[in-house]
Formats: sequence, structure tokens, C-alpha cells
Amino acid sequence: MNIYKLLALVCAGAISMGMSGCGGAKEDPVKTYIPSSENVKPLGRTMLTDDMLWLAFSGSGAEFTVNGTKAEIVIAGDDSAEKPDNEDNQARIAVYVNGERVVDDMIDHAEETYTVFESETPAECDIKIVKLSETAMSTCAVKSITVEGGEIKPGEKKEHFIEFVGDSITCGYGVDDEVKEHHFSTKTEDVTKTYAYKTAEALNADYSMVSISGYGIISGYSDGKKKVSNQQLPKYYNKLGFSYGTFGGKRVDSEKWDFTGYTPDVIVVNLGTNDESYTKNKEDRIKDYTDSYVEFLKTIRSNNPDSQIICTLGIMGNGLYPSVEQAVQTYTEETGDTKVCAMPFDVQSPDDGYAADWHPTDATHTKAAEKLTAEIKSVMGW
Repeated sequence: MNIYKLLALVCAGAISMGMSGCGGAKEDPVKTYIPSSENVKPLGRTMLTDDMLWLAFSGSGAEFTVNGTKAEIVIAGDDSAEKPDNEDNQARIAVYVNGERVVDDMIDHAEETYTVFESETPAECDIKIVKLSETAMSTCAVKSITVEGGEIKPGEKKEHFIEFVGDSITCGYGVDDEVKEHHFSTKTEDVTKTYAYKTAEALNADYSMVSISGYGIISGYSDGKKKVSNQQLPKYYNKLGFSYGTFGGKRVDSEKWDFTGYTPDVIVVNLGTNDESYTKNKEDRIKDYTDSYVEFLKTIRSNNPDSQIICTLGIMGNGLYPSVEQAVQTYTEETGDTKVCAMPFDVQSPDDGYAADWHPTDATHTKAAEKLTAEIKSVMGW
């Protein structure tokens, strides 16, 4: 893609057009930061490892304020970045300055350096780094942030915190490719266009995405003949992510997630679309899904004792939604936990089109976000 590897002069009104004087000019001091919670606000599940902030799941990243005359960011790619003929699996990242996307790039080298802000006079800008693509195919890391003539500080914490647990819909599969006959590519994934990201924005909430395309509660996407048991999302709920890419041989799914770092106000579970390709109308398989869903709710609760859980399904088909309701009812009866509820999404409409492999378009995600936002407001009293 490599179309935004240029100087982004983006802080409106901050750039002085005057000429520097000759002789005796004083160079701005330069500071280089290893991104940590001391100087950036992590977005989603991240981990400082080998002096880099590792980004795996969709939407993971970092947010900070810079006060200075120049800011550069170095992004490191995992071992998938330079593999030949792998352009559909590389990590896609975005960088925003004051809300404007100034970098949109595929990480196709071991390291990429981006100058995201430059001004002749000191200025303050809000900078946000977001991994647009999902975890399974590739990961990346923020290696360093270099600032001239100033410093950085973490972005401000938002009013609420929401975690989204899901599959390709939550990842933004194909949302930038509205041709239903086309297939998977990380180039066309953009988590910022999903119902999840849009809901978080509408509610002024920080977020975490725990989602992998093709995954389900009991089975990944299947031809209906056999359960795809190696694609069960609950297996990775307590991990930093899952990926075929590695950093120096280190796998992201070898890293356990520390749930004490934050407690979501709300956890939204949107899983079942891929399970339905396996369960079909077979009662024993549907029971397996329902029973396993109950167990997954127990796992979520054990790690998040105070969160409201909202279980939903339906954008790409609602065949298993009654089982979602049954799982919520059974879980509540078994545990006495009343902070769990269910909400159906509307099935996507042909009028809103279809993205790659019949996935939801930006328009469909927007409608889903509006419905989920209203539900969260109602349940939480926000």
C-alpha cells in the first residue's frame, strides 16, 4: 500500500511559515521513548515485550499526546512481514493525528518509520496508533516514538470501557471490499468501520477487541461434516492473541492476558455465526453449542467479576440466536448472576450491500452499532 509514507503536516494552525535565522541556531532536543503505560495509553490488549509494545488483536494500539516540533514512530513487523507472496496476510495499521488518519499502511518490512507530525514551532497533537487488521495472520509492534523539541504523555482515559468478543464481523473482515465474491485479505480489514468500534466511539468508551475470523464457541467455519475444534475462541480468551506470525520465534498465544489491568464496564459477546455452519439443525450439536456457551460465560465472569455481559448474534444469520438466549437463561439459573442479558442483531439487508465473502458493509455495521449503542445505554443507564 505504502501510500502514506510521507511527511504529514497535520496540526492545523501549528506550522509556522517563517524562515529560520542564520548562525547560532539551536537544535531541538530529541527524545526517544519505548512505548509503555508511563508514556502512552494502551488501546486494547497490548504487552510490552522485548522493549516493544506488541499489537495482536484488531484495534490494539496506543494513544498519546505530543508536544514538540516533530514526531516519528517506528513500527516493527513480525516474521510474516517479509514473507514472499504474503501481501494479503500482513498487518495493516493506521496512525491518526488530531482525529485525521495520516498513515494507512501494510507492514511489509521488519521495520517501518513514519514521520507523522512536523512543525517549525512547538505544537500539541493527539496521536493514535491502531492495528486495523486481525491477529491471526500477523502481528506488529510499536518499537519507538521519537520527539523533537518536546515530550509525550498518555492519552486521556475515556468515560467507559467495553470489551468485544467475536469473529470476523468484529474484525471488520472485507469491510473495505464491497464485492461479495471477493475473499479474505488483511488489506481490506478495518476495525474502525465495525459495529464494535463505532459503538465504543458513540459511547465515549475505551475498548478491547478479542476476535478472530472464522472462530466460534465450539467450531470454526465448517462444511458441516466435521467440527473445526481448533478454532474455538474461548481457548484464546485469556491470551494476548493468536497468530501464525511470530516475533523472534515468540508466539502471541504463549502470553497470558493479565485481567487485573482493567475491568470492562460491559462485555459484548457476538459468537455463533461460524458455529452455525457446523450445528446446522442437528439437536445434539446445538446442545453442545448452548452448553459450551454457558461454560464460556462462566469463564468470562471468573475473570471479570463486575462487568455487565451482553450476548448478541444475528448480523450474518440468526439461526442460533434462540440458543444464545437459552444459554443466558441457563447460566443465570445455575449461577444466580443477573448481570447477563441477550440482544438480537438485525440480519444484514441486501439494500446495504455485502462486503467480501458476504460480510457486512460499513452501512450494515453502522446500523448494528446504533442498535447496540441504544441497548447498552438502556442496560447501563448511560
